[in-house]
Amino acid sequence: MLMKRRDFLKAGAAAGALASLYGCAGMGKASGHVVVVGGGYGGATVAKYLRMWSQGGVQVTLVERNPTFVSCPMSNLVVGGTRSMEEITVSYDGLKNTWGVRIIQDDVLAVDPAKRSLRLAKGGELSYDRLVLSPGIEFMWDEIPGLDNAAARSAILHAWKAGPQTVALRKQLEEMKNGGVYALTIPKAPYRCPPGPYERACLVANYFKQKKPKSKVIILDANEDVVSKKGLFTKAWTDLYKDIVEYRPNSEVKDVDVASKTAILEFDKCQADVLNVVPPHRAGDVATKSGIKLINDRWVDIDWLSMESTSTPGVHVLGDAVFPAPTMPKSGHMANQHGKLAAAAILNLLSGDKPSPTPVLMNTCYSFVDAKNAIHVTSVHQYDPATKVVQPVQGAGGVSAARNEIEGKVALGWARNIWADMLT
Repeated sequence: MLMKRRDFLKAGAAAGALASLYGCAGMGKASGHVVVVGGGYGGATVAKYLRMWSQGGVQVTLVERNPTFVSCPMSNLVVGGTRSMEEITVSYDGLKNTWGVRIIQDDVLAVDPAKRSLRLAKGGELSYDRLVLSPGIEFMWDEIPGLDNAAARSAILHAWKAGPQTVALRKQLEEMKNGGVYALTIPKAPYRCPPGPYERACLVANYFKQKKPKSKVIILDANEDVVSKKGLFTKAWTDLYKDIVEYRPNSEVKDVDVASKTAILEFDKCQADVLNVVPPHRAGDVATKSGIKLINDRWVDIDWLSMESTSTPGVHVLGDAVFPAPTMPKSGHMANQHGKLAAAAILNLLSGDKPSPTPVLMNTCYSFVDAKNAIHVTSVHQYDPATKVVQPVQGAGGVSAARNEIEGKVALGWARNIWADMLT
């Protein structure tokens, strides 16, 4: 495993070098105006790297509804009570003051790809030469009829977008009686952050073990089995939370009775004191409103050489909103990689060149299984001209040999480093 880890690090370094090399193709030559919608892992990254790699030649406007960046990765530590919201919140001041990104706090109502313009919720329009959409996810509320209104959604939380619901879910757990039941539902893959729900179950169980030892965690997984880091998570449940965590596969939630906090399955029901429902996802609203091509009415179809929509020239889409390549997770790290790939391709296109024909992407996902011990999964993805998709590189990456505290420290370092890479 040590050798595989070293191989992965070498491949990751190569990926970073490739990103900067093909970004340099347009360095100093590109000009124009790029509008970025969404300031998450993908959007913030592309905004910064467009300015940096173009040496300020490309003007960048970032439209983001929130005043600060709040990280979904690491937010489960807030749910588990070992970190605060302040520790996962970063200002956009670095993008504005250091890199000269114009930031507008607003929502986008509509996009007109033919006119290359978009309309803002607070009024006014923005024109662009290239548009980047990094809208994240929206939930498919119609799949769970009981959650079709705001009152229901304020009682039965998802907390799958870091922010107020993260704090609210933590409060529900604190107020739950000792001996109560916390039930977490997981939608069918693909969904944002494959290991995320299993990490959350571990961290809630860790809280119960310390403060409410008579309580129980029930995982209602719509999938046939644990979809990420299976051996490592199941070992943690056995070793650390044997009498606390109960895992139930093939348990897709069809509806919810809000009053009784009951998840209604196809052939069963599960009542809980705290019911945490993560609905199925699709691409964020701004992508679906833009008239761009979707696969399965959910995810954006893109050209992997440029992250450009296959149906709508001039519109690039990043992160969780895109149709995933084989084994590619919807993760924060991958969205960051999407942002760099898109920045390099856009600079080339604005300079009259073609995108690099050999992009490489890498991914790292850390998961905590208690307050200090973490595990990881890594992968490298190389563009394949035959399939026109980025494919996993065989033998690169892998998973942890076992949970350990060193990885917990590395995971926290990863978070600080990637936030700095995006935002400062």
